[in-house]
Amino acid sequence: MALLVQLLTLALALALGPTATLAGPAKSPYQLVLQHSRLRGRQHGPNVCAVQKVIGTNKKYFTNCKQWYQRKICGKSTVISYECCPGYEKVPGEKGCPAALPLSNLYETLGVVGSTTTQLYTDRTEKLRPEMEGPGSFTIFAPSNEAWASLPAEVLDSLVSNVNIELLNALRYHMVDRRVLTDELKHGMALTSMYQNSNIQIHHYPNGIVTVNCARLLKADHHATNGVVHLIDKVISTISNNIQQIIEIEDTFETLRAAVAASGLNTLLEGEGQFTFLAPTNEAFEKIPAETLNRILGDPEALRDLLNNHILKSAMCAEAIVAGLSMETLEGTTLEVGCSGDMLTINGKAVISNKDILATNGVIHFIDELLIPDSAKTLLELAAESDVSTAIDLLRQAGLSTHLSGKEHLTFLAPLNSVFKDGAPPIDAQMKTLLLNHMVKEQLASKYLYHGQTLDTLGGKKLRVFVYRNSLCIENSCIAAHDKRGRYGTLFTMDRMLTPPMGTVMDVLKGDNRFSMLVAAIQSAGLMETLNREGVYTVFAPTNEAFQAMPPEELSKLLANAKELTNILKYHIGDEILVSGGIGALVRLKSLQGDKLEVSSKNNIVSVNKEPVAETDIMATNGVVYAINSVLQPPANRPQERGDELADSALEIFKQASAFSRSAQRSVRLAPVYQRLLERMKH
Repeated sequence: MALLVQLLTLALALALGPTATLAGPAKSPYQLVLQHSRLRGRQHGPNVCAVQKVIGTNKKYFTNCKQWYQRKICGKSTVISYECCPGYEKVPGEKGCPAALPLSNLYETLGVVGSTTTQLYTDRTEKLRPEMEGPGSFTIFAPSNEAWASLPAEVLDSLVSNVNIELLNALRYHMVDRRVLTDELKHGMALTSMYQNSNIQIHHYPNGIVTVNCARLLKADHHATNGVVHLIDKVISTISNNIQQIIEIEDTFETLRAAVAASGLNTLLEGEGQFTFLAPTNEAFEKIPAETLNRILGDPEALRDLLNNHILKSAMCAEAIVAGLSMETLEGTTLEVGCSGDMLTINGKAVISNKDILATNGVIHFIDELLIPDSAKTLLELAAESDVSTAIDLLRQAGLSTHLSGKEHLTFLAPLNSVFKDGAPPIDAQMKTLLLNHMVKEQLASKYLYHGQTLDTLGGKKLRVFVYRNSLCIENSCIAAHDKRGRYGTLFTMDRMLTPPMGTVMDVLKGDNRFSMLVAAIQSAGLMETLNREGVYTVFAPTNEAFQAMPPEELSKLLANAKELTNILKYHIGDEILVSGGIGALVRLKSLQGDKLEVSSKNNIVSVNKEPVAETDIMATNGVVYAINSVLQPPANRPQERGDELADSALEIFKQASAFSRSAQRSVRLAPVYQRLLERMKH
């Protein structure tokens, strides 16, 4: 139970972040992860930490809560081992790691933490060992033995061939002339090294990983009498060039150099900051069609968007990525940065060929595939990546596809491929006009659309916008996916073909032989003017079949009673426009008669008052028409509902009578209550 409480407390601290713990000083992400590892290991004794080791490698990580349950690092399985937490050691015959490591000088501590190779190279220099054993206060980021062994042979040879200059300088670059613990290592900070005051770049990530010039801290905060030792997984080297300078000297960035110069981004890339540049190689540019590349290179705005889409807002070293995470680019899009084993991935693809090239203002990863943002694409390119290929084919057949590849500012309302599951319509003059009415004359964003807004199309029609609780519709068609906003145009993916309005509700009804009896009834009831004028109506239009299904005497009686006919017809007319895509599960729509209609949708079948609709979304300039095969009856005309109302009234009166009977003083008042009940029941 105590462990559970501590884990919950730690989870809350992780959720609140390093600046908002429940009590005491704020803990850094590294300290929180170490604390979690300690809690997971405490069953094995005091000061034992749970460590995750990637199977088949020597990589080890202190475990956070998420990794503990997933048991994976970069998609690779891990095993849990239990080791002494930093600063502690085992005692023979004792459980766990009860003893604190004896405090000694920096040189001796190097051997304790597993950096004996650093000790060896320190011995080879004439000056450094006395400093490490003498008075003072220092921090050393000590490469592990494996880190030294992984250095290229030519690099190591150049160091050991000149121990009192090259090797000494390299070791001094790993040192700071004061004690620096992990709680002081802040993300993006620079420490001044003991080699020519050169900077060391520090990054402290939310997942608890700390890097030093992109080398990961393996074991941190090992105290010594004259400082502190942090074990790291690489030998680090000085950083002298900014991102722009690295681009200038790398042969593989020839096209990138020209693109940066044309975009004017060189000022950003040589300035201050801490960025991650996913730098596209020549190969990356060669993979895209020459026409697309030339268009982007010749368009400064599209080019800036392209390059900004390769720049992350903060420096991200490869060692800090142990699982997928979303990162925002300067262009404003989000990239999924992840890893698969030793490979970095972008949006799930292993396209990074060289990683962790350090610059004074960030880090560069070479990338062999261009990350073209939507904002640098034409409408045609956006559509090619979406599930609207049938609509694009129709545009090509109609000779209209040039509208999507040029510089017109427009919005394409593209029906999904599923709309054409029964086959694409043939191209004729009418279909060509309809396709033009799927192109709005301005570049829109759905978040700025509002109810009642009108949109002008290339086909000359005005389309209306309808905003419902769970859908956003343009005429009868609703937006099915997020916008794709390109260089000049925006793609709205729609759930059906648009049917622009062709006349008023009365025009629609008169033009359809199914509604001839309804038109006559509307004329008799004097409602033609209402349905011809401007307004917003939803009309559930009974077909001739619906009227003919009524008993003849009932139909004759209805048509002969103008007042009753008007009442029933008004009950078929809602006082707002409700297209089928805006219905959801159930909508109660107020009618012109005053009562509400219950409109529902289930399994793509629309019903009104539980009666299935024969045809939906016949659009008119002042409303929408639904064809129905029954005549709807207002609640007051329905026997069952009238009986329900009487029962409810009786129940309410009995409740009142029961309340009155609780007091003898009120018993005389029961008579009128019962009298009222009897009168209601008689009617």
